[in-house]
Amino acid sequence: MAGRIGDNTKPAKGAAVDREPFRRAVAGCMRAIAGEAELEVAFANERPGLSGGRARLPDLPKRATRNDIAVTRGMADAMALRRARHDARVHATLSPDGREARAVFDAVEQARCEAIGANAMAGVGDNLASMLEDKYFRSNLADVTDRAEAPLEDAVALMVRERLTGRGAPASARAVVDVWRDFVEEKAGPSLDRLSGAIESQEAFARAVRDLLVSMNMAEELAQSDPEEESEDEEAGDRQNRDNEDGGEEKEAGQDEAQAESREAEGANEEAAEAEGAEMSADEPVDEEDGPDSHTPNESRRPDQPLTSQPGDSDYTIFTQGFDEEVGAEELCDEAELDRLRAFLDKQLTALQGAVGRLANRLQRRLMAQQNRAWDFDLEEGYLDTARLTRIVTDPMQPLSFKMERDTDFRDTIVTLLIDNSGSMRGRPITVAATCADILARTLERCGVKVEVLGFTTRAWKGGQSREAWLRAGKPARPGRLNDIRHIVYKSADAPWRRARRNLGLMMREGLLKENIDGEALIWAHNRLLARPEQRRILMMISDGAPVDDSTLSVNPGNYLERHLRAVIEEIETRSPVELLAIGIGHDVTRYYRRAVTLTDAEELAGAMTEQLAALFEEETVKGPVRRMAGGRR
Repeated sequence: MAGRIGDNTKPAKGAAVDREPFRRAVAGCMRAIAGEAELEVAFANERPGLSGGRARLPDLPKRATRNDIAVTRGMADAMALRRARHDARVHATLSPDGREARAVFDAVEQARCEAIGANAMAGVGDNLASMLEDKYFRSNLADVTDRAEAPLEDAVALMVRERLTGRGAPASARAVVDVWRDFVEEKAGPSLDRLSGAIESQEAFARAVRDLLVSMNMAEELAQSDPEEESEDEEAGDRQNRDNEDGGEEKEAGQDEAQAESREAEGANEEAAEAEGAEMSADEPVDEEDGPDSHTPNESRRPDQPLTSQPGDSDYTIFTQGFDEEVGAEELCDEAELDRLRAFLDKQLTALQGAVGRLANRLQRRLMAQQNRAWDFDLEEGYLDTARLTRIVTDPMQPLSFKMERDTDFRDTIVTLLIDNSGSMRGRPITVAATCADILARTLERCGVKVEVLGFTTRAWKGGQSREAWLRAGKPARPGRLNDIRHIVYKSADAPWRRARRNLGLMMREGLLKENIDGEALIWAHNRLLARPEQRRILMMISDGAPVDDSTLSVNPGNYLERHLRAVIEEIETRSPVELLAIGIGHDVTRYYRRAVTLTDAEELAGAMTEQLAALFEEETVKGPVRRMAGGRR
């Protein structure tokens, strides 16, 4: 992996033909740097990560440039160096309690591991520099001027990197460092200078970082007790939490009869624990490995069912569904037109993208800070599980039990953004909505959250073919919905953001935006969510007015579409596991939705979307069983 990277714009020869030699070379270098011959290295189009004895790296694009290669090598080097130079037990023992202090502590430790490799191997240092440049370029932090928008942990880690390696911050992150440099230098300059002398000892370095946090007035976020005592307390707590599982192990040792009784008690308690788990409510979170579809027998839980054809006592009907369509954005115009519309969207919102991007980055940091940590027990390798050492006393033939910490994120969540594509959204509102959806989809995808972007409108003004069919049928009274609806899939949940990005430009197409029938759009988006395997499902509606369709309202009561919308919302909010929220642009949606925000200006949409999503992820919402909902009866 050592070696200088050349031109960053030219495709690397052979990269589009055969990537296997590159993968083998990267995997071999990772194992060599990490000092682990058995390290498993996988390449996939997923978020990079290092867990246990497995590393996951992003696969190269079909036309890989030298920069793409350098970035992948940099990620591999960073993971290998952390594997080689980082002790998770020491880190957990000395890690601060406070969230912000812990973020700084974690970031600086990673900088230490990378600095050791960069100082020893110049090629590794170059690869890491390419990786960092790409990382901060994608984070869209090059123009930050406010400390509230610049992550303190990144600024401190980059300043530590400067001290340890002599390499300056990458160009895409200089603004982040510049915003914080005066504050950090004034408060903790001497503490920063002392870090280089402790780079080889993780424990000494960690204690120096704790001193640095004290200098930065973050002492109240440090652990109050001695780290070693705290570690012992945590182990004691683990023992207490698993008391049922290890029941009977405190019986007298040395007597065969007592040992037998102990083992029988242990088995009985494990069976009791399983029975207790079987009675848990479906609202409690399941383990990451269990999958969303798995459930324990005898759970008091009905399976997710799509909603009924009649929401409540609604009298909503549909004259004909023969002309309705559900269509992908790429089917409505050719690729060249989509590229042109996307370029037009980007040009219109060059300034806005920076502001929305910074808000999205803030949302990403809030989501990643909420990652839940869990332990896998009864492993053959890892950290010694001290809570189970009593087994050796009661049964010397019992093997040692190990545990390993694992991270879980929001990969079991899906968010659907349902955007009103009516004519009243034309202009600035639809442009802002498209950009916000684009950037939020990319942000949530980074956090492991599936995202779906949908739009709804009608195929024609004044009824289209449905109205013509009604006229041919002799104009029967009260025909119900009398227009051809069009539901558009801009990005499906399983499609990566990079493939669906240009589809959002379709909203800029002249003539696309017509009328809006919100109730049926909600049913459509809701039923798509119910078909997903994810356990947590969030539906966000973005609209600028009440449902309006002149053809339908001309032959039905004036509040016909509005009553149906209210019935659908009531059904979802009270009987569905889907969490529904709405954002109204210049329109009071709080009179329809329980969780809603009304904006007076489209420019506020980005902030409202990020805040509403962040608030949802910070709370747990309990929902009841669900029934299927179709558009109505014919």
